[in-house]
Amino acid sequence: MRIHCDYLIIGSGIAGLNFARCAAATGKRIVILTKGSAGASASTEAQGGVATVMNSDDSFAAHIADTLQAGRGLCHPDVVQMCVEEGPQQIRELTQIGTQFTMNKNDPSAFDLAREGGHSARRIIHAADATGKELIRALLAHVHGLPNVTLYEHHMAVNLIVPQAASPERVCKGVYALNRTTGEIRTFVAPVTVVATGGLGKVYLYTSNPDIATGDGVAMGYRAGAQVANMEFYQFHPTILYHPEAKSVLISEAVRGEGAILRDLSGEAFMAQYDPLKELAPRDMVARAIDDVLKRTGDDHVLLDITHRSPAFIQEHFPNIYATCLGFGIDMTRTPIPVVPGAHYACGGLVTDLDGHTTIPGLYAVGEVACTGLHGANRLASNSLLEGLVFSQRAARASAELPALSLDDVQDWEVGDAVPSDESVVVSQDWDELRRFMWNFVGIVRSDKRLQRARRRLDLLREEIKEYYWQYVVTPDLIELRNIATVAHLIIECAMRRKESRGLHYTADYPNESADFVRDTVVARYGQP
Repeated sequence: MRIHCDYLIIGSGIAGLNFARCAAATGKRIVILTKGSAGASASTEAQGGVATVMNSDDSFAAHIADTLQAGRGLCHPDVVQMCVEEGPQQIRELTQIGTQFTMNKNDPSAFDLAREGGHSARRIIHAADATGKELIRALLAHVHGLPNVTLYEHHMAVNLIVPQAASPERVCKGVYALNRTTGEIRTFVAPVTVVATGGLGKVYLYTSNPDIATGDGVAMGYRAGAQVANMEFYQFHPTILYHPEAKSVLISEAVRGEGAILRDLSGEAFMAQYDPLKELAPRDMVARAIDDVLKRTGDDHVLLDITHRSPAFIQEHFPNIYATCLGFGIDMTRTPIPVVPGAHYACGGLVTDLDGHTTIPGLYAVGEVACTGLHGANRLASNSLLEGLVFSQRAARASAELPALSLDDVQDWEVGDAVPSDESVVVSQDWDELRRFMWNFVGIVRSDKRLQRARRRLDLLREEIKEYYWQYVVTPDLIELRNIATVAHLIIECAMRRKESRGLHYTADYPNESADFVRDTVVARYGQP
């Protein structure tokens, strides 16, 4: 089955939906593919908010300075300035479509502004502690009302359609996607393809990301020949709920922003030993501090303590976190929350310009899947939603004039000699092994020896996965395994090239920053840039 459209968006998180909102004004046909149900994305789980200057006590210059400081010399200053200055307009437009942000109790006309780690001022615009859920609700409601937008749920992208992918003249013309309900591979053809597939947290054993975060967009883009950059900079969120029945439960940065204290199991507050900003230090510092405490003490977790704030304050500011913890038998108003670090956010991805265009004509990337230059070596808290909103609108504007592109050479998917698999255990075994050695060898603290061990194991797995992929009919599990193996390769490759410690990349063999590495780590499948 072949489906034609003018704009093809892969992913239904905030970046993908906002692109659809902005592009809809052209009147062109828009198709959105999502591999789960509509709105099932990491965006929905975003608790903190959107970092945006909306207060006279704050300034663009201060937000820019905070972002550059967190990025440890690798942020692109023009991108940082652009995102910061265009942020307020995004908030205004979201409000116009019915997004309900939390307002200041003392001044109902002003936003309630939170503060998070690395920020010098209160500038986090939020919807209680469930900002992502509210943004998705508002954007989905808006997009569902647009007559030129069609959303295909449970359609999983397999490969980008890039005829003659190894050629310098490669152009993206759409995507092959698996209908997870019927098992059919459909051909979606478009002159503009937008990858908004989110992150890749499932490449690690412990993560705050949902199960769908398997790096699909980065893997497909790399296989098609797009440049990828800075995959070594993976952000581990310091505070994931530690509980045997909890899965991917994030305890927001905002809890520390409102005074929560990190303690070891003896009750001692330890962050002052690691950074003068203590609990408000950037995430990389906090995650490494917790990792060090756990290695030193042998404990499985640390404690996040906000019991010194009143129960009314906690329940008002963090209603969803409070309810979630209570569901696991933890009353955060009375007892500290057990937490551990977990894989959270990729600062690297498909290289884009200021308008979200990748190095392949016709292919755009927006949101976490992209490497825009905003985050550098470490993302400042709540800059991710800002980036997704700003770049999705810029990409929609830049692609408004659809290119004259012949789509006649697009071939439909061919099954060839592939047969249904009767050994799915191979997929599950490889999946578990890959995620575990990525956690152990390519996690918060790395070394040359650990990276080399990971690469040797991964090389064997990739050969096995490649053989399996061509021999058997594709399934969702096989597609995801292939993708996480690809992004694992990219993380290891980038990490081995960077012989220093900077931001989120910390290696015991090179513990200091080096002036020789004040540059992006760029890789490409077809020759190096």
